[in-house]
Amino acid sequence: MALAVSEHMLRVETARFGPFTFQVGVDPGRIEALLLRVGDAQQRLHDSPLAQVADQLEREVVVSSVFGTNSIEGGTLSERETQLALALAPAEIEGAEQRRAVNIKAAYDLARGAAANPEWRLSADFIRAVHGAITRDLPHEYNQPGLLRDNPRHVPTFVGDQAHGGRYKPPQHGADVRRLLEALLDWHGELEAQGLPVLVRAPLVHYYFEVIHPFWDGNGRVGRVLEAALLLREGFQYAPFAQARYYLDHIHRYYALFNACRKAAETGRAHPNADFVEFFLEGMLRTLNGLHGRVNDIVRVLLFETEIKRRHDAREINARQYAIVTQVLKAGQPVALADLRRAPWYLALYARRTDKTKQRDLRRLREQGLLVPYEDNRIWPGFATSGRDR
Repeated sequence: MALAVSEHMLRVETARFGPFTFQVGVDPGRIEALLLRVGDAQQRLHDSPLAQVADQLEREVVVSSVFGTNSIEGGTLSERETQLALALAPAEIEGAEQRRAVNIKAAYDLARGAAANPEWRLSADFIRAVHGAITRDLPHEYNQPGLLRDNPRHVPTFVGDQAHGGRYKPPQHGADVRRLLEALLDWHGELEAQGLPVLVRAPLVHYYFEVIHPFWDGNGRVGRVLEAALLLREGFQYAPFAQARYYLDHIHRYYALFNACRKAAETGRAHPNADFVEFFLEGMLRTLNGLHGRVNDIVRVLLFETEIKRRHDAREINARQYAIVTQVLKAGQPVALADLRRAPWYLALYARRTDKTKQRDLRRLREQGLLVPYEDNRIWPGFATSGRDR
């Protein structure tokens, strides 16, 4: 069945910015195959054993996506530092960088809570609440959490740079900003009522929100959370937030597409928003497939842990061998034999054992397939044999 996309347009007259047009601006034939592939990938992820790995996958996605969306906007925390910041108690948060990460997580929680309500709809109050969560306690000369931008004449706002298609001057007057944000919400509501798939609606809301640029600070982070909230409400799990990492990995194209689509609309090109929506769909496909692969990886680890415990309980491996396999598994990457033999825990295991015993223990682990040789004289758990190229 062909995808039905109504080219619903809304032209808005503003007091000072001039006319502004919202349009779907995509070619149905161009994105139909991608939509089907994203839907299939979503179903595969949904049908995978998510319940067994939900907690771990949730933690990983949150850290990776907070790191991603924060880094896009100039955040300097590494992924590990982001993980540590998110584990802090409120009184332990120090400095703007940690605060930025914690605030994004708070906005994620707000989006999850809203999207879980079947009656929830995208609204100005929700947008202001997300912005409030994201910019709370962050210093900025003009920004106030939840307050829309209204530029003084001597303080213009520009978006973008020459490296990504040039600078753009969004609406400056507060009344124009409010008018366009309200129009975006009305337009999205009409698209939703017409049955336009969320996989088209969500990136369009993201795109037009950034073009309006309604706040002094935090617009990029807010726009990505709005996109995620719409996807969450339609049943997408994990991928809506994980998509931020895709944007970071393709940051130059991400930035350039905002200008490219805007200029395409200004020049009257057909389907001016197609490139951004297609870019989004490519990211969702890659993100969903990556999550599915990660679920399988985690399940393999769980099954392997269960198997080595069974063998230990059945006395098929001894306590020393069990400890070796557990430590190699815990390392999360191939372990050099030289490093293994120098590790304090290994030295303690064999403090009163001969070299012959050490060699026999390792040999029997290899014979049982619990440890396998890896390149450069390293070893790796047996379940990971097929992942040697990672």
